[in-house]
Amino acid sequence: MPSHVMALPSAEMSEGATAEGPETSPPAPPMPEYKGAPLDAERGPGLGCFWIQVVLLVALLVLTPLSVVWAAPSWLSAALLILSLVILFFVGQTMIFLLRLVAADRRSRRRPLRPDARQTVGQLEDESPVRQVDTPVETASAEAPPPPTVRGG
Repeated sequence: MPSHVMALPSAEMSEGATAEGPETSPPAPPMPEYKGAPLDAERGPGLGCFWIQVVLLVALLVLTPLSVVWAAPSWLSAALLILSLVILFFVGQTMIFLLRLVAADRRSRRRPLRPDARQTVGQLEDESPVRQVDTPVETASAEAPPPPTVRGG
C-alpha cells in the first residue's frame, strides 16, 4: 500500500486475522517529532557535516589557548574563543539530532542485527508461557480500626 494512502481500521483488523482471532502485534511506535513534524533524516545534518564541525572545534580548541601563549592580539584570542563556543553549540545540536535518528531507528527495529545474537528480554518473555497469578481480593472488614482523629490541645 503506498505511504500516502491510509488504510481503514477494518482493513487493519482483518489483515492478520486467523481462526484463533486477529493477530495481536503491538503498533509501531510513533516517530519522534522535529520542529513539529516527524523526524526525517534527509532534512537534517548528516555525519559529514558533523565530522566537519568536530574537526573545526578541535582545531579551535587547540588554536585558542595557543593564540594567548603566542601573544596574539587580544581581539583575535577573543574571536577564537567566541567562535569555539558557537561551533560547540552547533556540534551539540547536530549530535542531538543524530542521536534521535539512531534512537528512532532502533525503536522501529527492536531486533538484534546479527542472526546469531542472543535473544532480547522481550523475545524471551514472548516465548515463555503466560502465567496468571491468583491474588485474593482484599475486602474491607468490619473490624477495621477507626480513622485517626486530631485532638485539640
